[in-house]
Amino acid sequence: MNTTVLVSTFLAASIEVIEMVAIVVAVGATRQWRGALAGTLGGLVVLAVLIGGLGTALQQVPLSPIRVVVGALLLTFGLQWVRKGVRIVSRDGWTTGIGEQQVEEGVGDGFDWTGFLLAFRGVSLEGLEVAVIVVAFGAADHAIASAAIGAVASVLLVGALGAASYRLVARIPRRALQLFVGALLTTFGTFWAGEGLGADWPGGDLALLWLGAFYVAAALVLVRVVSYWRQGTPRRLRAAAPLTEWRSR
Repeated sequence: MNTTVLVSTFLAASIEVIEMVAIVVAVGATRQWRGALAGTLGGLVVLAVLIGGLGTALQQVPLSPIRVVVGALLLTFGLQWVRKGVRIVSRDGWTTGIGEQQVEEGVGDGFDWTGFLLAFRGVSLEGLEVAVIVVAFGAADHAIASAAIGAVASVLLVGALGAASYRLVARIPRRALQLFVGALLTTFGTFWAGEGLGADWPGGDLALLWLGAFYVAAALVLVRVVSYWRQGTPRRLRAAAPLTEWRSR
């Protein structure tokens, strides 16, 4: 057992696993847990097949095109969810609907393929990066087993924390959760697409923090602007009513 490789792999893999778990919890909480968990399982199965088939050749897999595709997908859905969240919160407020159990508009009682796809691609991409970390750290010191143990420990620990956070996430009003999850998906989409296109983000993975803060702030500003516009429209219509009536005479 190579303790240095184990700890190094655990720490390096934890960054990727946190991103993976964040997407799964976000998708499951806002859409449907069955679809999100099925996507997670599917991503892990595909990952296991790739690891078993390619082994150390994983280091040669080009990640940039995958990051661009997955990033574009998350951007598309993230911006759609931000738009829906802004529309609903600006119309009905933040607190109405606490504890509501209905899922997002467009998600029926059947299987949620959108949630499945989002979770599947997020897990596949981050899982592939974890596999590359295992191969890179393990092959360098001929300690693949130690690196694999470190990665598995990271997945189990971060996954357990993500599962434990579900009850906290479930207490957030559905409309507010949709808005913030949309900002989260947009953040990851921007980050991954940028990486795939060769962008050198300041601070590396820490760029996710300021990107997320930017998108959340932008969403909150949009809520205020749209809410103000909604409140002002009836007043403008009432003010214009006498003029319209006078012209009709």
